[in-house]
Amino acid sequence: MTMDAVDRKLLGVMQDRFPVSSRPYLELGGEVGLDEAEALRRVRRLREEGFFHRVGASFDSKKLGHSSTLVGMKVTAGHVERVAAAACRHPGVTHCYERDDEYNLWFTIIAPSVDMLQDILQEVSREAGVNDVLDLPATSVFKIRVHFDLEGVGRAQDRVQRKGD
Repeated sequence: MTMDAVDRKLLGVMQDRFPVSSRPYLELGGEVGLDEAEALRRVRRLREEGFFHRVGASFDSKKLGHSSTLVGMKVTAGHVERVAAAACRHPGVTHCYERDDEYNLWFTIIAPSVDMLQDILQEVSREAGVNDVLDLPATSVFKIRVHFDLEGVGRAQDRVQRKGD
């Protein structure tokens, strides 16, 4: 797994301004000196090699009228993968990770309504056989922006901003 300077530049453009167009890889390639086919080939290879997991948009769920919550579950040792798979089957689950703590599986859910959110949470709990669940709905929203310096010209930067500030 290696990246050359063009791969680094390509990923840098993708993290800051992925084109929303009918031919995004043509535009990406143009920014880094590649044709469309080569840009797409490199992006696929970088994903397959694990440099990133997905390309997707981030939406302000509250502005869309949706609700979200952070969920913590106490999962018996040896069952974390099965429970995580049950949670991740729902398209509203955006993050799912294991922690070395009493509540050892965490995930976020976004749904069109609080009622739907609760239905999904109950379904996951029932399917997974987990009764000890923390439901921590968002009360304040923070936008976290991280930019990784992939070309070695600076350093990683992050910025946390409370929405509305």
